Amino acid sequence: MTHHITVREGLPPEMRSLLRDLPRDSWQAHPAFARSIQNWMGAHQMFRQLGEIVQKDSETFLDKGMETDRYAGRLAHFGNLLVRNLHGHHTWEDRSYFPELQAADPRFADGLEMLEGDHADLDALLDRFTRGANRVVQLATLDPTQMAEEAGPVRDMAEQLGGFLHRHLTDEEDLIVPILLHHRLRG
Repeated sequence: MTHHITVREGLPPEMRSLLRDLPRDSWQAHPAFARSIQNWMGAHQMFRQLGEIVQKDSETFLDKGMETDRYAGRLAHFGNLLVRNLHGHHTWEDRSYFPELQAADPRFADGLEMLEGDHADLDALLDRFTRGANRVVQLATLDPTQMAEEAGPVRDMAEQLGGFLHRHLTDEEDLIVPILLHHRLRG
């Protein structure tokens, strides 16, 4: 479950030392703010947008504002994009990006461990979401009358995913971008 994410209000104070010196509104102007950092944050923005699309589409469908086939097609397309890209992104972070950052600054081991814990929770949520979304997509062919019943939980999971991603990606950026800037990594 994702309990510790929904309760967490931003980074714990002990993980904010570099963020205090390098606040978010100073990042763009920093000489070490490289294209690779922009691209990484751009991927985060894409995840937020894909999550919003899935949630809004589900709400529109449940409000009878979208036909079953169109909803099933969009859910299959955007849901797949969201899940596939999120899995790929955070697998890469856990295997290569985070270890590189931890080697550069061991003070952030706890923060990186917290983010990896988020990734484990995210995997569990994405698995539930995938099963639910696949069921809705299959029902478009098998029994469209049952779709609304199954689309409710998909909408709820998309909403949960949206909240999770907002908290996790913001924490991740607040922890990692200052490390990158401070150590002039990825330039």
